[in-house]
Amino acid sequence: MRGWWREFSGLVLPTACGGCGRPRTALCEGCRAALLGAPACRVRPAPEPAGLPAVYAAAPYEDAVRAVLLGHKERGALGMAAALGQALAGAARAAAGPRGQGPLLLVPVPSSRRAVRARGHDATRRIALAAAGELRRTGTDARVAAVLRQRRTVADQAGLSAPQRLANLSGALVVAGGGARLLEGGRVVLVDDLMTTGASLVEAARAVRAAGVGEPGNGPLRGDRCPGQGNAGFTRSAASHQWPGSAAAVRNAGVPHPVAAVVAATPETFAINRN
Repeated sequence: MRGWWREFSGLVLPTACGGCGRPRTALCEGCRAALLGAPACRVRPAPEPAGLPAVYAAAPYEDAVRAVLLGHKERGALGMAAALGQALAGAARAAAGPRGQGPLLLVPVPSSRRAVRARGHDATRRIALAAAGELRRTGTDARVAAVLRQRRTVADQAGLSAPQRLANLSGALVVAGGGARLLEGGRVVLVDDLMTTGASLVEAARAVRAAGVGEPGNGPLRGDRCPGQGNAGFTRSAASHQWPGSAAAVRNAGVPHPVAAVVAATPETFAINRN
């Protein structure tokens, strides 16, 4: 009933911009530009945890973008899902790289059942579904494969350090029975709404690899540069700038690695030069 009421109220009640609160618009031009105005690009936390897939983000997690994401996830502003899905679609397209064989398979990082009950909806899955729809609308075969499950209880990540988050999530996810078959023949892209330390994506990638699924030919060796980064942007060749524990080092050791896409990442992860 809570989810139904939110859907209904979003249609009939007066709206305000989800980013800045400006009245009579669901997302004003300025806030839409903050979310969708720049191409998605590669992001890395510091330190970068071992096993992190190549991650692409649509926008920095600040100001209007932060307000829109929190409004959708925590306050039930479900009308924001379409714009967030559009942002995630751009990040997924960038992560997957040039078109290959098979559809894009968007694999959401699952929230705990407790969190879903408290919020009244599964925010990441809702955004993933919107992203898949946007990808299909713009000519890319895509679908959501919600195959990851939590197999044990994890603590709330808020307040935990990066190492504590990794330990908290280690071994927590598994591909559901029969889920690996759903990922065959497609390009797997792990998706989430936000990346901070990268711990959730590390665990999601581990679970997917443990099921025998990977996408070894995509993002980790791409030398992308975010617009406006100048010399601080991250550029490298396949043979250079590989630091211990990085996604490239793991991949070059022969471990299949999926790629990942998020709506937003913390601003510092966009400063990905490691020279």
